Amino acid sequence: MMIAAAVALLLLALMGAPLFAIILAAAALGYFALGIDLTVLHIDIYQVSSSVVLMALPLFTFAGFLLGESKTADRMLRLSQAAFGWMPGGMAFVALVACAFFTALTGGSGVTIVALGGLLLPALMKVGYPDRFSTGLLTTSGSLGLLLVPSVPLLIYGIIAQQMSQQLPMPSVEIVDLYLAGIGPAVLMVVLLYGYCIWAMRKNPIPRQGFNWQELRGALWEARWELPLPFVVLGGIFSGWLVISEAAAVTALYVLIAQVVLYREIPVKALPRIMRESMIMVGGILLILGVAMSFTGYLVFAGIPEQLFEFIQAHVSSKLMFLILLNVVLLLLGAVLDIFAALVIMVPLILPVAINYGIDPVHLGIIFVANMQIGYFTPPVGMNLFIASYRFGKPISELYKATIPFMLVLLVALLVITYVPALSLYWVR
Repeated sequence: MMIAAAVALLLLALMGAPLFAIILAAAALGYFALGIDLTVLHIDIYQVSSSVVLMALPLFTFAGFLLGESKTADRMLRLSQAAFGWMPGGMAFVALVACAFFTALTGGSGVTIVALGGLLLPALMKVGYPDRFSTGLLTTSGSLGLLLVPSVPLLIYGIIAQQMSQQLPMPSVEIVDLYLAGIGPAVLMVVLLYGYCIWAMRKNPIPRQGFNWQELRGALWEARWELPLPFVVLGGIFSGWLVISEAAAVTALYVLIAQVVLYREIPVKALPRIMRESMIMVGGILLILGVAMSFTGYLVFAGIPEQLFEFIQAHVSSKLMFLILLNVVLLLLGAVLDIFAALVIMVPLILPVAINYGIDPVHLGIIFVANMQIGYFTPPVGMNLFIASYRFGKPISELYKATIPFMLVLLVALLVITYVPALSLYWVR
């Protein structure tokens, strides 16, 4: 009977049944098999509401939607070009920096390709970068920034890890530590991609753009109301003046005032629509997160993490081999699952096993998100490949070829992130 029910759930998932329903049904099926009253599901789901950090999710998401609706992308591109366009391979560096910061602020990889792609692709080609190189660079850069404040994936990982620390003997994970740990790996990815851009164009070097103080001053003045935002968020969080939820509230209020009152790019009448769209997304995440907690509760009751660890330990003898296996699995998952779905499904399974192998939970969060970031453009079904195909009007097969060199560079970065924990934990532990 239980096998038949499990097969039925799998078939429903393949037929496109909502993810939250499948996860909740799996938890209910597991509890039923253990002979535990199903009212425990309500308790598990309610646990999410006890997280103070959870308040940051809708506020950061709303701020990201506001920035996506405004002309922030244009101002960010102009400022990046004025500040870095004079460097060797300056336009490529501009694309990397602009994409990384825009993704960090808006929280959406696909949003970056849509918002900045149409501006950056002509700019790259105008200075001499080949078409394929440019589309590959932008498709890859679309997911840069997922490790930077105020990364929603890192926030969700932290919430899940904090909830699990109440059920398992493991250290609590602070969101601030995750944000600090993400800075080094994010910088490494940008630097390696920039180095590859210079190396790839070594036979046909791109002429440098002259530095213009007047243009830089103009770009700084145009972005005057957005420039303080990273300093407000970072300074508030890392100085200890603001907890994550307070920093999210300040961010949402600041962005609202900047875009509606100061720039006047978003009319007041558009706010209800933006609020509705952003909260629909938040509602979906919260629903999945809530049922994921019930699934996590079942896993703990059933001793699944311990059994999984024993199974893996029998076949994987060292921490090094476990990390290799982990990267392979996460890259495959990143190519077929949305990052939020991957987080709520896999973190409860992987985190206890990783801790038993001596892996720091903060370091694991960085490894997880870094893998998902690469998974966004991993063939054959990485989401950014399809978004870029639509945005740039290119066949998907052409984008496969265009992104592979950049993906290899980021895989090198992933190896460093995975096997050099100090890169992530230097400012944390």
